[in-house]
Amino acid sequence: MKTKNPVIMMIAMIVALGGLLMGFDASVISGVIKFIEPEFGLTKLQLGWSVASLTVTATLAMLVAGPLSDKIGRRTVLRYAAILYAVSAFASAFAPTYTFLVIARMIGGFGVGASLILAPMYIAEMAPPEIRGRLVSFNQLNIVIGISLAFFTNYLILQLGKSDASWVASLKINENNWRWMLGLETVPAILYFSGLFFVPNSPRWLILKGRYDEAKKVLSKFSGPEESEKTVQEIQDHIEQDKNKAKVSIGELFKPAMRFVLVIGVVVAVLQQITGINSVFFYAPMIFEQSGIGTDASFIQAILVGITNLLFTILALALIDRLGRKPLLSIGVAGMTICLFLLSYGFNSASYTLPADSISGLVDNVDLSGLEAIAGKTYESDIAFNEALSSSLEVDVLAAHKSEIIKAAIQMNPKLILVGILGFVASFAISIGPVMWVLFSELFPNRIRGIAISFVGVINSAISFVVQWVFPWQLEVLGNAGTFFIYGVFALIGLIFIIRVIPETKGKSLEELEEELVKTA
Repeated sequence: MKTKNPVIMMIAMIVALGGLLMGFDASVISGVIKFIEPEFGLTKLQLGWSVASLTVTATLAMLVAGPLSDKIGRRTVLRYAAILYAVSAFASAFAPTYTFLVIARMIGGFGVGASLILAPMYIAEMAPPEIRGRLVSFNQLNIVIGISLAFFTNYLILQLGKSDASWVASLKINENNWRWMLGLETVPAILYFSGLFFVPNSPRWLILKGRYDEAKKVLSKFSGPEESEKTVQEIQDHIEQDKNKAKVSIGELFKPAMRFVLVIGVVVAVLQQITGINSVFFYAPMIFEQSGIGTDASFIQAILVGITNLLFTILALALIDRLGRKPLLSIGVAGMTICLFLLSYGFNSASYTLPADSISGLVDNVDLSGLEAIAGKTYESDIAFNEALSSSLEVDVLAAHKSEIIKAAIQMNPKLILVGILGFVASFAISIGPVMWVLFSELFPNRIRGIAISFVGVINSAISFVVQWVFPWQLEVLGNAGTFFIYGVFALIGLIFIIRVIPETKGKSLEELEEELVKTA
């Protein structure tokens, strides 16, 4: 089939901008939490909820986006998602209260869930078979680019706020830095909405609605009239076959023959999130500040997290069909395990002693005299040191200036933390991050694949929500070392499961895998 690849590529790039917005929207909060905690006087669980609330509505949107797009079209729902992104960004930037901010973020969550499902669906329906895999992967790549872009713009706004330029002062970037971080997303959201007007309706959806002439017209932009006619007929025949198939119920997932593949799907879905990857993506500056490097350096190192994630995701896409799924999973999860235990060791080796002569010069125009009661005392864990700080300073003062206090008091090797975090992200990005979705598309039998992937996808989102929500509370109660040690234990258990249970699916047809895996269940 001869296609006009430049036209297809342009359409895919426009639609995949939804992936970039999704990655940006999810990760931009990482630079915001440091500032909203003291401004709104948040508890650790409230802080976690400001991050995790987006995942709740994203999961709901994932459940309804597909059926809704069958009714009104993929392109139309994506336009609504772009509007939701813009409304969320604008409302978040002007949020007067914590509750208002959370609601604004949850509005954006509906856009995240819709674009996560529909952008790759639309691209898959538009793209010719010979370049479909590459174009669908472009959406996943855009998500990773969006995460990196969020880290970069957060740092850029933080640095702009320190400028003496008159326009910076007039825009109040310094005093409203977190609002600018969130509001910046309005620009790409508007561009996405505008770009979607240059995107045609999905031919498959047009045929589903009986609009055959329109479908032929769309397809003729990419191929000749004969090929368009043939493609329309093939899609029409496929839709008719689907209508004649019996509806699949979720109960079929729990039949004895499905037990083996279902257990693998659920364990992998849980493992991808319970090892704390979204704690790193959504709290990266907070984690780096715990190593005593200060606010500016923590935002710079967060950019390194985004770059590492991007590079190793590209590497994974290049290796997944060469090395296979199981080797990548084994190597990657082993690396995650080592790095998590390294992080636990690094934070466990830290001690805290605040010199008395450093207190007066810590922060200008802020009374930190309460710290004199703990000056010169050595604390062997972050938990003990944080308890001492809490008894010495008001909650809002401590939240606003904790980074400077830790920097003055901590004795540890911050390079260990940087190496551990970057190694963890690299190991995730080359393995269970992208491989999980490929594995899901291959494990489950053809007739129940859609409902099975939705089921394990919801489990994956639920675990992600819990991890994001409780992470600040975990740091407060269990400390940095304890939190990363628990993540490491989960990763170790997952590694054993991967080595002993998960089969290699590389190079086998979906029919071969169904016969092999469902029969041995």
